[in-house]
Amino acid sequence: MTRQRPQIVTLSDLAAARVKELLAEKEQGFLRVGVQNGGCAGMEYTMDYVAEGAPLDETVNDKGVTILVDAAAVLFLLGSTIDFEKTPLHSKFVFKNPNETDACGCGISVTIEPAVAL
Repeated sequence: MTRQRPQIVTLSDLAAARVKELLAEKEQGFLRVGVQNGGCAGMEYTMDYVAEGAPLDETVNDKGVTILVDAAAVLFLLGSTIDFEKTPLHSKFVFKNPNETDACGCGISVTIEPAVAL
């Protein structure tokens, strides 16, 4: 018997609604997320709106949104929730990542340890 794979990322209700709006505005079909080296804490989250994904992207469907996850980022993002925050001073997407071990004071750069397979 095969074990069910955990969902790599999920969207909060607010994030799903905002992503749907942005995809319609930009006339794109997918949200693509990943991580890249950068910033003072070592890594930064990436988000792009794309018409199609890369050949090795993982596909996640959540709340009516198709999320493409960069294959190189899967272990760094496993178990993450993408939320959307709106205040009088800003509106932004926020990653709530159980693999994040540290963050820079700027709020953009993070340290992420890859998830450990069970």
